[in-house]
Amino acid sequence: MLLTVFVLVGSGFAEHAQEGERVALGSLGRVLLFLAGALLLWRGRHPVPVVFGTVAAVLLYTGAGYPYGPVFLTVAVACFSAVVSGHRHAAWAAMGTFWAGHVLIAHVLYGRLPPSGDRAPSWNQEIVIATWLVALVAVSELARTRREQWARERAERARAARRRADEERLRIARELHDVLAHSISVINVQAGVGLALLDSDPEQARSALTTIKAKSKEALGEVRQVLDTLRAPGAAPRAPAPGLDRLPELVEQAASAGLTVTVEGEP
Repeated sequence: MLLTVFVLVGSGFAEHAQEGERVALGSLGRVLLFLAGALLLWRGRHPVPVVFGTVAAVLLYTGAGYPYGPVFLTVAVACFSAVVSGHRHAAWAAMGTFWAGHVLIAHVLYGRLPPSGDRAPSWNQEIVIATWLVALVAVSELARTRREQWARERAERARAARRRADEERLRIARELHDVLAHSISVINVQAGVGLALLDSDPEQARSALTTIKAKSKEALGEVRQVLDTLRAPGAAPRAPAPGLDRLPELVEQAASAGLTVTVEGEP
């Protein structure tokens, strides 16, 4: 809306500056100015209709002989938005239509259009307009390229974050596997010992059941330590997952249940 107000006010000043050269602004002229500016409110949702609608409104304004002025900024903004939003071919077509329409009005139809007695401008004016349009294309394409680059960078950061999250989940899954595999193997051995000795050696069976209880409690504690790392920010302190360095502990727990354990090779 600020641009619309600027176009209306600026065109009023242009009317006084070009008095006697161009047609005075009337109701139709102000409606066309307002339409060209108001269309820009929808440039984000409907860039293609907006860019062609803005070009049409400005060409009608120019063909009616109204003063040159800031109304041409609406074409620049509409074309820029269309290019940046990815509708570059529509923007190029609209700018080509605008230039061709201006040439037609200024050099072919000028004798039939207001103001009366108007003469065709020099072709230098068309060169200036063409240069202005080329500069607009260059700036728009540069902005589009930067925007696409930023979008790719954001997507890459999002992929990297997902990859780190997947790796962290895999690490936690492996750690849980190590904790549970170690503990469940001990519990399985002790349960077998308890069942085997339940009738013949109740005391030894009781010892096996005690080991099962202690080992299950230890396993729950280790699992809780691993899960706590998911809740606490940063690197929460936790016990390492059991590995081969705890093989002597496993042998000792099995031997305490009355089993003969033989270890072959270097752990």
